[in-house]
Formats: sequence, C-alpha cells, structure tokens
Amino acid sequence: MTHQTGIKMKKKVINLIGLLLLVTGFFVVGNTKAANTDMVDVSNHNGYMTTANFIDMRNNYGVKAVVTKVTEGTYYHDYTAKNNIYTAQQAGLYINAYHFARYTTYQGAVNEANYAAQMAKADGLPIGSVIVADVEASQQRGVSRYQNNINNQAFMNTIKQYGYRSDVYTMSSWLGSVMDFNAGGWIASYPYNASGKQWYSNNHAWQWGSTYQFAGSYGNFDVSQLYDNFYTGQSQALVDPRQSINNVVSVKGNKYKAYSTYTKEGQANEGTDVLSGTDWQSAGIIEVAGLPYYYIGLNTYIPQNKTTFNRKVVINYRSDYGVNAYNKKGQSIKDSNTRFKGGTEWATVDKLTYINNVGWCYQVSTDEYIPVKFQQGSGFKG
Repeated sequence: MTHQTGIKMKKKVINLIGLLLLVTGFFVVGNTKAANTDMVDVSNHNGYMTTANFIDMRNNYGVKAVVTKVTEGTYYHDYTAKNNIYTAQQAGLYINAYHFARYTTYQGAVNEANYAAQMAKADGLPIGSVIVADVEASQQRGVSRYQNNINNQAFMNTIKQYGYRSDVYTMSSWLGSVMDFNAGGWIASYPYNASGKQWYSNNHAWQWGSTYQFAGSYGNFDVSQLYDNFYTGQSQALVDPRQSINNVVSVKGNKYKAYSTYTKEGQANEGTDVLSGTDWQSAGIIEVAGLPYYYIGLNTYIPQNKTTFNRKVVINYRSDYGVNAYNKKGQSIKDSNTRFKGGTEWATVDKLTYINNVGWCYQVSTDEYIPVKFQQGSGFKG
C-alpha cells in the first residue's frame, strides 16, 4: 500500500533489487511467476481507476476484490476513493477500503476509526464491507507491542459501530514483535517467486507483490492472495430469516433404502440412518472432504448427492446489498449484484455445481451461478 507522504521503504527495497538485477546483466520481462491475484489495492498513487480497468482485472487476471485507500490519520481523505468505490462496483467486484494508521494511543485509534468510517460512508462504501487499518508507520514502531495490540483492537471495534467489518494489515517482520494477531489479518511479504506458495494461509490474505502490472492498467499495483471469503462479503448482515436454500431436503433413492448420516468430521453416525423418500429440515450446508453436506440435526449431516431440494434459492443478504454471480469459468458477472438482491428468490436446479476458485454454487440461469455460503446452523428433523 502507499500513503500520502510517499512510497514505503519495502517498495524502495524492491526497486533497488530490480536495479541490481539490471546492473548484473539480468533482465526480467513482465511479472514474475505469481500466486493468485485475488485482490488488488489502489490509492491516489494509481490515479482514478476506471470501470474498464477493473473489468480487465476481473476477466483476465481473476481479481475478485478491491481495497481502495480512503483516509490517513485524521487529516487526509484520498480524493480517488469515491471514484474507485463506484467503478469497482460497476465492474462487479467486491469493494473494501483501507486507512493508513498514524495512531499511537487508544483514543487516537478511536479518532482515526471514526474519521475513516465517516469518510468511507460519504464515499459510498457499502455497509458490511471491510475497512482495514494499514499499520506500518514509524509511529507504531515506537509503541510497545502491548499498546499496539490495544490500539488496533480499538480501531476495529469503532469501525464495527458503523456497520463495517474491520481487519489489520502489516508487514510480516512486525508480527510477534511490534504487534500480534489473534485472528484474521492481512500480511505483506514479498518472495522473488511467489508461484505456488501459500504464505500466511492462516490469515485472511497475503500480499505477495507491490509491483504487479496489469495489461489494461497503467503503473504498478499491490496484489494479494485470499485464503477465505472475508474480503468478498463473507459476513454481510443477514436480515432475511429464510435460509439461503429452501429448508426442506428430500432423501432420494430406492424405496425404503437407508442412507448413513455423518458428523462434521466425516465419520458415520451410528443409528441415525435416514430413509429414502423422507423429508428433513436443513439449517445450512457445510463442506466435508471437499463435498457439500446438509445439516439436519445435532452434528448430523447427509451428503448433498443423496438428496434433492425444492428448486428455489433465496439471496440471504441485506436487502440493500446484492451478491455477485459467476460464470462457469469462475469470472464474476458485471452488475450481477444489482439483480441478485437480498430477499429475492431465483429458480435453480436441484444439485450444486462446483466452480474453480469460487466453490459450490447454485445454478440460477444458463451460465450464472450463486456461491453457497457454507455454515452450520441449528437444524432439526422435519
């Protein structure tokens, strides 16, 4: 990430390495071998991003989410934020924001969080998006690890009061020395070759490069690999009391044939077989050994391939926030979140479809798929 006062030291180091490679006679063409470009972060350093820029990133590089700078300290509001929020949404990408932190005290963190959330809201950042504290300034280096942890939590707690989610971004060298993460986190660490690597996979995201170039956009970009769907709308507030599928699932097969149920660990449940032709109330879906299972009772699950469900899907998000649909190639479909609004119902086939880089999905048209949100609920027998 970049901030108002200039390029960060880590970027200077990378530029110096590039210069040394040229001096020693080596020349690198284009991007080095890479991890996934799931998320890109932008700021005034990248200028005003257009919808076409983001569509190119989405279609040709697999970008799913954008994080745009909104603020720094309590004195700077990024003039490109409003534009970037709008154009990213127009391109069908999940949009989040980041704040370059300068706080050194609890109250300072609260003040900066209030400023960041207010500016993000004014810029049109959707409720439920993530506002990240970018913590890497010299101010935090001079604060104790204990105090930094307190300050970061104060920032996150304050952000949540505005209806946004929150996370912390920092450099890998600061982990365990300048601050700690109890959960989540977005970590920056740049290997020369990121291909196939899964660094910091216990966190939400790993920023593995800061000089990535997209053919459809000008300049260098920070890129990250995602390990969960925190930055793609995982925790949008649910206001529709209905499940994201029709609750009743029917066991299929030969008459009176019994099927085993399983625990969430994939072990067979003794004495809890279910008969074909019976209907069961389901409170959600989980994934066991890579396959979808319906939750039908206390730690009791039945494989989805042994069932059918009534062919209707309800978009289970806030009514003012939609969900992106994807095509079979795993590309998000432009403006689909404006059609698939919270509370709307869509016909679907009675089986789930697996799409690479997206996961299990409901098919809602010829080449439109809505991702399943795997969850464990409090199911009961129908």
